[in-house]
Amino acid sequence: MKRIIQNARLRDRDGLWQIMMNNGRFEAIVPQDKELELGEDVAVLDAEAGLVITPFIEPHIHLDTTQTAGEPKWNESGTLFEGIERWAERKAMLSEADVKQRALTTLKWQIANGIQHVRTHVDVSDPTLTALKAMLELKEEVRDYIDVQIVAFPQEGILSFPNGKALLEEAMKMGADAVGGIPHFEFTREYGVDSLNYVFELAKKYDRLIDIHCDEIDDEQSRFVESVAAFAYRDEIGERVTASHTTAMHSYNDAYASRLFRVFRLSGINFVANPLVNIHLQGRFDRYPKRRGITRVKELLKSGLNVCFGHDDVFDPWYPLGTANMLQVLHMGLHVCQMMGYPELNNGLDLISTNSARTLHLDDYGIEEGNSANCIILPAENGFDALRRQVPTRYSIRHGEILAETTLPETHIHMGEKERITFCR
Repeated sequence: MKRIIQNARLRDRDGLWQIMMNNGRFEAIVPQDKELELGEDVAVLDAEAGLVITPFIEPHIHLDTTQTAGEPKWNESGTLFEGIERWAERKAMLSEADVKQRALTTLKWQIANGIQHVRTHVDVSDPTLTALKAMLELKEEVRDYIDVQIVAFPQEGILSFPNGKALLEEAMKMGADAVGGIPHFEFTREYGVDSLNYVFELAKKYDRLIDIHCDEIDDEQSRFVESVAAFAYRDEIGERVTASHTTAMHSYNDAYASRLFRVFRLSGINFVANPLVNIHLQGRFDRYPKRRGITRVKELLKSGLNVCFGHDDVFDPWYPLGTANMLQVLHMGLHVCQMMGYPELNNGLDLISTNSARTLHLDDYGIEEGNSANCIILPAENGFDALRRQVPTRYSIRHGEILAETTLPETHIHMGEKERITFCR
């Protein structure tokens, strides 16, 4: 079916535009005032001067743990490490059906919020690999609606967990898209570095991407990100490597950070910050002043490095809240990173879309003629407006078909007369 979006705003162009889609691809992007021969079989969708952008991307989430907050106990301390303890208790109850049902619920939330690409980390510190089996099945079942990348994540370590190396390699054989690690959780510094060497060996052997949970701790001596960058530079695969969290970077002294940034630039690795969870979990051992515990997003961006934002967790032992809304993530991230200048706010959508596409190593992404006709429509004038008003996704379109739609709410006040409030200036 042919479909045309009319009266659309685009981020990189002035005025209103028409976007023609045919056979699941963008066929033409022309000004609104240009007449087009539509024919009888063209479905018309009026964007009503809304903003048409590429779909949101979730670059870092744990779908195997989602929807488990409070099962069997709540994380009362709010620390990363109690979260791991609570998850170890819940993990004993796992079944493939359980994992699939919970993950599918959150995937549906993501679809409703305009997300069409997800990278999920799946715990492989389990001799049965139950969660991985479930997520590999679910990935295929939902592929028409949302793209899922799976990172084999050794939650309890590679060298510090019995048979950890073999389990991680088995996950590669089963079809995980990326290999993960958690060097700061290994028993020793030496174990941490050795675990990273093993991750890079597996990635080379199986031709997979790499995404490391790296230095997710307030310890300024946790410096595994330098090894991640150095190994990526050595192997010339920086664009395929991601360092997630890197919250310890918040605590590094500036002299060390300056040297570190040189290695980052040479390697070209990607970074994922998870603002909602980082601001919640970090600084838990501080009295006052308390660290924000989020990596140096602003400085990384200014150095020309690729950074994006993710959720990390939705409604699980590490984060008891969340509705899988990427604009909430962006809102928090720009606050805690003190990126509140107008250009930073207006361009913030990059941190949950185009930058994330680079991290996931996606091609065929973007509103360009010939690309897959995947986009979302926001009831907003620009990125600043969408962020400030936290607008819902009006439509999500995938391969030219409507995947999700939201009926916009209306608010009225009664001060003598009924008046509609839009929260616009």
